[in-house]
Amino acid sequence: MTRALPAQHVAQGGFAVHTRGRGFSEITAQVGDAVAASHVQTGIAQVFTAHTSCSLLISENADPAVRNDLERWFARAVPDGDAIFQHDAEGPDDMPAHVRSILTGVSLSVPVHGGKLMLGTWQGIYLWEHRIDPHQRKVVVTVLGN
Repeated sequence: MTRALPAQHVAQGGFAVHTRGRGFSEITAQVGDAVAASHVQTGIAQVFTAHTSCSLLISENADPAVRNDLERWFARAVPDGDAIFQHDAEGPDDMPAHVRSILTGVSLSVPVHGGKLMLGTWQGIYLWEHRIDPHQRKVVVTVLGN
């Protein structure tokens, strides 16, 4: 472990993700671009989306079956139109999308080293749209470090 130093640099940027509806959009490259633009060599990238019906996750990026399996599992665990939900102002996928977002989270932190994200070999960063219809989602990347 190296000697602890105070963060000398903070950079913040963002980008939009145009989803095709329910499913995954890989955003690893866009987050990596934000890290590169920050000029931070060692630090942390905090990734956040200010929405209540999509989420962010780090997942397997080599085999799309992993993401398909996640989608099927959530469809079983939190089905659209479940009678338990009262909140359905925007349709039968409204409250299930909120539950899915809460369970998976709207922010991530990823270490930065050598000016790059320290992701594992098979890891990618994804925005997971939980609504059936397409949406435009905003993602903010804040990079802290030296």
